[in-house]
Amino acid sequence: MLRRPMLLPFDFTKDPYLVLDFSATNPDLATLDLTNTAVFNDYVFGKLQQAGAIVGVGGYNEHRVIYRRSEHFQQTVEPRVVHLGIDFWAEAGTPVFAVMDGVVHSFQDNANFGDYGPTIILEHEVNYRPLYSLYGHLSRSSLNGLLWGQKIKAGDKIGEIGPYPENGDWPPHLHFQLMTDMLGLTGDFPGVCSLSERAYWLRICPDPNRLLGIAGL
Repeated sequence: MLRRPMLLPFDFTKDPYLVLDFSATNPDLATLDLTNTAVFNDYVFGKLQQAGAIVGVGGYNEHRVIYRRSEHFQQTVEPRVVHLGIDFWAEAGTPVFAVMDGVVHSFQDNANFGDYGPTIILEHEVNYRPLYSLYGHLSRSSLNGLLWGQKIKAGDKIGEIGPYPENGDWPPHLHFQLMTDMLGLTGDFPGVCSLSERAYWLRICPDPNRLLGIAGL
């Protein structure tokens, strides 16, 4: 049996999880003050508790309405609304593991409201080509002691899911994204794009579930 990489301490073949919808098709979102992180947090974890799930998942290539909560996604002529990674909504302090062997490409605290907060980007080699993995919304302590170029093995703990507000002021979750090209960026990379640029960014940011193999995504 093919062994899937371990990103979080959950077995997605056995542990209960819930696919969360943050698009306009979810009527709940119209009734929530998403700028109030405590309200947003209660909604997310209330849904998980209701479903008997320990983690919420989803979001790749999802046209979302939740980015209206932050000016960070409205600073261009066309708002950024299409999500380029997978989110894992779980308790703050949940450990996060490297999915493949690699090195630390870069890291920083992207501290704008609604941004990634503490972020780690790893560089890997797959079929002689570079591939990058981004881990966003971590705890600030996750960045302690890191070095650019530091070797990382698959399964190494690289951090923890951060609490709000230090995680960019979101309900606790991990944003996990793959990129084939860093476009010269360090410590940060777009995790959301505009509708008109959707095809361009999806070519650079392949579906992480091809690697993770979570059913229902």
